[in-house]
Amino acid sequence: MAQFEDVILKSALHSKPKGLTLQYGTAGFRTTAKHLDHVMFRMGLLATLRSKRTKSTIGVMVTASHNPEEDNGVKLIDPMGEMVTPDWEGYATQLANAEQDALCTALKDIIEKESINMSEKASVFIGRDTRPSSESLAQAVLDGVSCLGGESKDYGLVTTPQLHYMVRCRNTHGCYGTDTLQGYYQKLSHAFIELTKNAQNHTDDQKRLLLDGANGIGALKMREMETFFQSALQVALFNDGCSGKLNHLCGADYVKVHQRPPQGMVMDPGQRCCSFDGDADRIVYYFNDSAGCFHLLDGDKIATLISTYLKELITQAGLNLQIAVVQTAYANGSSTRYLEDIMKVTVCCTKTGVKHLHHAAQEFDIGVYFEANGHGTVLFSKQAEEQIQELAQNPNVSDEKKCAAKLLKNTVNLINQATGDAISDMLVIEAVLAVRGMTVQEWDSIYTDLPNRQLKVKVSDRCVIDTTDAERRAVTPAGLQDTIDTLVKKYAKARAFVRPSGTEDVVRVYAEADTQESADALAHEVCLAVYNLAGGVGEVPKPLK
Repeated sequence: MAQFEDVILKSALHSKPKGLTLQYGTAGFRTTAKHLDHVMFRMGLLATLRSKRTKSTIGVMVTASHNPEEDNGVKLIDPMGEMVTPDWEGYATQLANAEQDALCTALKDIIEKESINMSEKASVFIGRDTRPSSESLAQAVLDGVSCLGGESKDYGLVTTPQLHYMVRCRNTHGCYGTDTLQGYYQKLSHAFIELTKNAQNHTDDQKRLLLDGANGIGALKMREMETFFQSALQVALFNDGCSGKLNHLCGADYVKVHQRPPQGMVMDPGQRCCSFDGDADRIVYYFNDSAGCFHLLDGDKIATLISTYLKELITQAGLNLQIAVVQTAYANGSSTRYLEDIMKVTVCCTKTGVKHLHHAAQEFDIGVYFEANGHGTVLFSKQAEEQIQELAQNPNVSDEKKCAAKLLKNTVNLINQATGDAISDMLVIEAVLAVRGMTVQEWDSIYTDLPNRQLKVKVSDRCVIDTTDAERRAVTPAGLQDTIDTLVKKYAKARAFVRPSGTEDVVRVYAEADTQESADALAHEVCLAVYNLAGGVGEVPKPLK
């Protein structure tokens, strides 16, 4: 086969370092950029095979999200803008780790297993973030695509969610939107402007938002999008990439982990602020109160704000649609109690990882999912979208119902259902606050987070920990869950769980309780239990000071 001869020739220019082994996980491949050239070439090959197999356009995004600037990574995007399926994650790992002389054999194995017709056309969309290494790594992907006769469209610098959006637009033949940046900006800004027309007495002060762009691609794209907002939103951009380093002392992950504002942002008391991560698929909000105390509004608070807004509109519209919030075990217990007990919203808990949340959200008419780190979106079933559309166009319904339906329709258009999208999520949050006439302080006061603590314990083999009940209970090793249950009973409003890391030999520990002192003590005691019962290595966990 001439194609395989081309693969052999080109792969020599993107050779794999001997003995290097990588694993395709939820975030795709991520490691030091210098180790990724061969992986990128091979993901170009795999994306072409996936395109031939699905007869659809596939996306390849070159990014390492919130990782340091020296790292890079790659993830594949399936036809509806979702993550690639688990089987193909396995193929990605297999192909990336094949030694140079076994590459064609690995390719032929995938072609045979998936019964791929190699004469089928292939289409691959490629995007990259602002890392210095991204341009050459994206070229390696393009080389891989061309080797197997695939057609490629290089979007250059885009956020990860924008590439997901483009792939979905192309495969829905324009029904979801136009697969250009202009199309993305126009769709979202139009929906945002239409929504905020419903805001009462919306002053310039209330329209002002401070945005930390993590010195990444999100800052670049927000600059491009600013003119589309007209006067509906006034964004003051910090960490825009002009001088700082990507994700260094800034970005959503930094703010969430360190519970403090990013470097370079000057905040007045009560000023509404938010941070994107490096590839703009996560967002968190925050403010300083009049006493100078920092308040973080993470993914739990975002999910609560959006789901309660949607539930109110569904009720006003008289639509019979089930709305649910999908959480992981990391969701703060206060958010779960507020949603279930006060708002009477269905809450579903699933394993950690966006793909699990996305899949669970698809089971409902309207599924809202956000990880605590600020990565999430809202999914609407086809039936839900049709009902909203019909009601918005029905001339025989009351003004109240029609108004609610129009708000819902524009909210659907504002949300990037393909994946978590910091720009889209920011606009949804800004619109909800404006329409409801809420301040960021009022949003924060919906419920009070229980104090919590996350720690990790080094172990010789993370696989000794097996979990069930959406990772909330440990099945093995014997005696660990019983010990955790006994420890939890010592504290008020307490819970704790352990789960193995997906990438390293550590066990992650989460604990929450009625006070920070109790949460810290519980987390430490659970760490000791893990160390003693699950093969801890290194220093014995010490109490938190």
